[in-house]
Amino acid sequence: MITSTSTSSCPAEVHRLSGLSAIWQLLQFSRNPLDFSIKSAQEYGDVVKISVGSSHAYLFHHPDLIAEVLSKQNQHFIKDFSYRALAGIFGNGLLLSDGDLWQRHRRLMQPAFTQERISSYAATIVEDTAYMLSTWKNGETRDIYQEISHLTVKVITKVLFGVDVTQIALKVGDSLEAVMRQFYHRAQTNFLLPSWMPTPSNLRGNQALKHLNKTVAAIIEQRRHSPQDDLLSSLLLAQDEDGSQLTMDELRDEVMTLLLAGHDTTVNALTWTLMLLAQHPVVAAKLKSETQSVLEGKFPDITDLSRLPYTEMVLKESMRLYPPAWALSREVSQDCMIGPYALKKGATIFFSQWVVHRDARFFDDPEQFLPERWQDNLEQKLPRCAYFPFGAGPRACIGKVFSMMEAKLMLAMISKQYCLMLVPDQTIELLPSITLRPKHGIKMVLESSSF
Repeated sequence: MITSTSTSSCPAEVHRLSGLSAIWQLLQFSRNPLDFSIKSAQEYGDVVKISVGSSHAYLFHHPDLIAEVLSKQNQHFIKDFSYRALAGIFGNGLLLSDGDLWQRHRRLMQPAFTQERISSYAATIVEDTAYMLSTWKNGETRDIYQEISHLTVKVITKVLFGVDVTQIALKVGDSLEAVMRQFYHRAQTNFLLPSWMPTPSNLRGNQALKHLNKTVAAIIEQRRHSPQDDLLSSLLLAQDEDGSQLTMDELRDEVMTLLLAGHDTTVNALTWTLMLLAQHPVVAAKLKSETQSVLEGKFPDITDLSRLPYTEMVLKESMRLYPPAWALSREVSQDCMIGPYALKKGATIFFSQWVVHRDARFFDDPEQFLPERWQDNLEQKLPRCAYFPFGAGPRACIGKVFSMMEAKLMLAMISKQYCLMLVPDQTIELLPSITLRPKHGIKMVLESSSF
């Protein structure tokens, strides 16, 4: 038995930190949030309350509490200050909006994410992945994060805008990277440094944002006059129950959100997966055996996905250990009870996939990369929110199905044709920005299966 499915209820005890101790803990969190999150769970338990003056923050480490916040009582919570710090980038789209505005945007965007429409994107994913692989040569060393980043941003721009805009896509990808790093540097100072201060990170990020805004505005205007069979055009034509449509500003916000979500989740999920496969050759060999057997001498299509169960298990296990969305947070919008805990309006709630996915109460050998743990419908047996790489509840990622399809097709094609070996003696450093990414990329040697 690889995985346990304990559903023991969380204790009512709260570990409280206040005064100088709380300030010190917040500084530790901003400097190294991944280590801090793990240590706080190990040392303090399932619920930690950090108080500085009249401000209160809770760290929830138990899936039952997280499910209460994200699913059962989600109406009592809104996005917190760390999300609002992203308003200059993503405006008031699905990622940041709350209440009636969020519900309206979700209704208008849902038709763009039907199973039929998502399936229609498979050919684009396969075509662009095949082109990337055609540029690879046996024995080459490449930064795999950069390679997959270029691929995924090319796919999402083509899916969004309906045309092959390779050069635009590469510039968009570079701009998104600069914006994500700006957010990371601001988070390290607890957002005390405003985005207008002329730090190197802010200067790069603000310039990148100007480029993104200009690019997106130009394409929206073009599609407004000449709709095509693409995701942007479907958003332009979408009508709410009262006949209203998304305004140009609302479209801009949603396009920016989709560019980030449609690119960032997959590039990070695939990058960490390829790193783990290089570190676990037995798993890599089993994956290659499946992909070569199923695909034989052809490219995959949407009908092949159900015939690649081990490929999906590998991705699920990778996203357990290295979840692209490594943490979530909320602000209490009205007094409420979460389990035995009375939460006051204005408090911040923080919970981390990085922590819960590595909890030995729910996963045996939690630090080990064991794709087989996902067989026999494990995900259905776990407590809700013991595994939630795409969030949970009404605000779970709208693009989850697209992202999994994209990652699965890309991984199958890469593993069928290449073995990727880590360049020795490199330092792989984690950068926990909005998503979990490698700080300096990951260099790998390409070894063709045909040699």
